[in-house]
Amino acid sequence: MDKRSIFIGISVLIAGIMLGVLIVTVVRPDVPDVSLSEAAPPLERPPVAEPVRIGDPDPPPPLAVPELMSLNSLFKGVSSRVTPTVVFIEVEMPADGRMGPALDDWHPRVQPRRFRRSAGSGVIISPRGYIVTNYHVVAGASSIRVLLNDKREFDAEVIGEDPTTDLAVIQLIDADDLPVAALGDSDEIEVGEWVLAVGNPFRLTSTVTAGIVSALGRQVDIIEDDFRIEDFIQTDAAINPGNSGGALVNLRGEVVGVATAIATESGSYEGYGFAVPVNLVTRVVTDLIAYGEVQRGYLGVEIRAVTAADADRMGLDRIAGVYVSKVADDGAAQRAGLRTGDVLLAINGQEIDAPNQFQSAIALRRPDEDIRLGVWRRGERRDFEARLIGRDNAALQSWVAEINGRNPDLPAVPETRPPDPFHGDLDLYELEAWGVGLRDLTEEERDAFGVEGGAYVAFVRQGGAASADGLPAGTALTEIEGEAIASAEDATAVLDQVAEAGETALVRVLRSDGVTAYYDLESPAYAEQ
Repeated sequence: MDKRSIFIGISVLIAGIMLGVLIVTVVRPDVPDVSLSEAAPPLERPPVAEPVRIGDPDPPPPLAVPELMSLNSLFKGVSSRVTPTVVFIEVEMPADGRMGPALDDWHPRVQPRRFRRSAGSGVIISPRGYIVTNYHVVAGASSIRVLLNDKREFDAEVIGEDPTTDLAVIQLIDADDLPVAALGDSDEIEVGEWVLAVGNPFRLTSTVTAGIVSALGRQVDIIEDDFRIEDFIQTDAAINPGNSGGALVNLRGEVVGVATAIATESGSYEGYGFAVPVNLVTRVVTDLIAYGEVQRGYLGVEIRAVTAADADRMGLDRIAGVYVSKVADDGAAQRAGLRTGDVLLAINGQEIDAPNQFQSAIALRRPDEDIRLGVWRRGERRDFEARLIGRDNAALQSWVAEINGRNPDLPAVPETRPPDPFHGDLDLYELEAWGVGLRDLTEEERDAFGVEGGAYVAFVRQGGAASADGLPAGTALTEIEGEAIASAEDATAVLDQVAEAGETALVRVLRSDGVTAYYDLESPAYAEQ
């Protein structure tokens, strides 16, 4: 065998061995390498955790919406401008004493509390130290302490109060270098616009909250006064106890309202806050500073909202205006020619759609000021001019006394029938549903009243439907809903029809003093509800 054959054989052998190793490796890759020392396995190394990346090493550009960033800057600017003008007011007043005696009886060492404290907010409106706040914040105060945003403290005194609007003015004593709030125009604000509320809720001084104007012209019956004026701005900016007297401002940094109340069942904010419009505030505080009281003009009418039934009955094309349910004798309205049953549609061209809107419009005006009234009467619009009277007017004082004398909490007065010297043998028609008694007019009465026919109102039962609307006894009823009345039988038939239909009845009567008066009698169906 030559060398070449030997070399070829060795090469084939080596190639076979390598092929075998390759086949074993591919076919059985998971066969472990058996150690000679199985009793002592090698130490396992803990897995190495990958490092946690914190933050994005290559973040995207920051979100920058120009409008939102501008709004953010605007909020900050308004807050810094207004906050110094809003103060914290702490009031001390005599305790009512109701708890003291009870505690004394329970434990003789417990002394009755002589004073109680409350707190609220106020807005600086003059460099002379005048501050507007709520009447209910300072009412009955024996001492007032005011804390400014810059930590200065001053005593203050009450300059004037107006319970009808829940506003008051106090003045800082020996104060100077004061920041003063800018006042805006509340007639320009609209539902949906941003506002900020600045005040001291729960004694957390200089608190700012944001929201929108939720509604305008709200009446929520929180002012306890017969002549209350409620024409509030409603907002969802958070207002809580302690915000009373604080500022509601627009995004120009102008005060558009003074925070007054919240609507809540829990005692804290639930999404509804109310503020007195700044135009009314300006009108009130100007008089309080100048006179110590508000010089307000009065028209001398009692009003209510116009209902759908009223609008349909009176021929109005929409539900608008306020219904005149009573006119004060010899008041501004009566002198101008207004009468019960009219609908007031406008004052000086400003449309009126709610009683509180009417009251607010009148409250902006002074005694002896002339106003133009748009009135709906008998299917057409008419114009009247009235000169407002002051509260010292004798006719108004008599009317106010009458209103203040009404007390709905008194028990119903038993039925009484005034003397009826002309009754004779005439039939008396008793209308139980209306609470009135009618009979025919005697010849003497027709002469006295100057009429040919009608029905004499012999009595009006206290607590009845007619009494509730002020119909007086001893008068001659001559017209119902525009229909002439010839006798008590006629009047009874018409009133029965009205009562059955559940409608109101506009009646015309002649009084013994010669004055013609109109009364809008609500249906007994409504009076019973």
